[in-house]
Amino acid sequence: MEKVALIMAGGSGTRFWPLSTDEKPKQFLDLVSEKTMIRETIERIVKIIPFEKIFIATNIKYLSEIKKEIPEIPEENIILEPTARDTAACIGYSGLVIKKKFPESTMAVLPSDHLINKEDEFLESLNKAFEEAKEDVIVTLGIKPTYPETGYGYIEYKKTGKKENIYDVKSFREKPNFEIAERYLERGNFLWNSGMFIWKTDFIINEIKKYMSVHEKVLSEIEAKFENVNISGVELSNYINEEFSKFEKISIDFGVMERSKVVKVIPIDVGWNDVGSFKSLEDVFEKDQDGNIVKAEQFFELDSEDNIIINKEKKIIAAIGLEDFVVVNTKDALLICHKDKTQEIKKMLDKIEKSKSK
Repeated sequence: MEKVALIMAGGSGTRFWPLSTDEKPKQFLDLVSEKTMIRETIERIVKIIPFEKIFIATNIKYLSEIKKEIPEIPEENIILEPTARDTAACIGYSGLVIKKKFPESTMAVLPSDHLINKEDEFLESLNKAFEEAKEDVIVTLGIKPTYPETGYGYIEYKKTGKKENIYDVKSFREKPNFEIAERYLERGNFLWNSGMFIWKTDFIINEIKKYMSVHEKVLSEIEAKFENVNISGVELSNYINEEFSKFEKISIDFGVMERSKVVKVIPIDVGWNDVGSFKSLEDVFEKDQDGNIVKAEQFFELDSEDNIIINKEKKIIAAIGLEDFVVVNTKDALLICHKDKTQEIKKMLDKIEKSKSK
């Protein structure tokens, strides 16, 4: 059974605007180090899976960016979605592509834009998951929560019947409010849903077909078209475009994970952060004596504290009496936003786009 990895890199990432744009989303940014998020992800996984067995699922418009950023990946391993149809469609279709190349394989599905500080511990847990997934089961990696986070989904696991730190999953829970998140922590058998899954390639295709009737029909149509062709990349994307557009837009969590009876979870503590918003950078970077996170060559302040300052240009940024703000300056735009309002960046982008169409 060969180990392969599928890196999910199709997200548009508006939450880090103006650093991220539709043309260059979060996975292509050097947010947490001098390397891009996707480069960090690939360099982490290549320690146990060679480049020729790493696949990247992405939107067709990011092909050139992927090739530039990860030139070691064979071009036929870049799986191009003709259109965005959420993670169930992406994983099912990618599974067919991988199965054609590696018929007997176990697949790890990993986000392209998460931070993992404890790489050795992570890879050890991933290898354990690969071993467990040799059976007809789904294995996910759950993050041990450190505080009552309301921005993540949760995994509830059964406390009994564990096998070498591997537990049966009882349920998947949607993002809770603060009071419910506190109760999850108190109960001690809840983990953050990391979006990392391990399964036999053939098995997950069958699970998707089992629980998702529309996907079953579309996957069967694509599978039939695969039989007599040996194409990849843009040519393959165009070839199955009509069928792909028939997929319902449903996540793998809702479509399969919440319904499958054979889901296991491995709790992990690997210094994980999904880097999902500007506020999440507070858990990544050290603050100065005034509580500011400063990523700028020239920043001067008076009576300013607990801010996030990012400047991609050489101009001076000066702040007087500023508190709890995010200031991001790029060549094309300047964002000034209270920390508690960062979730409304998408609204602002929509407003900007509407103004352009007038």
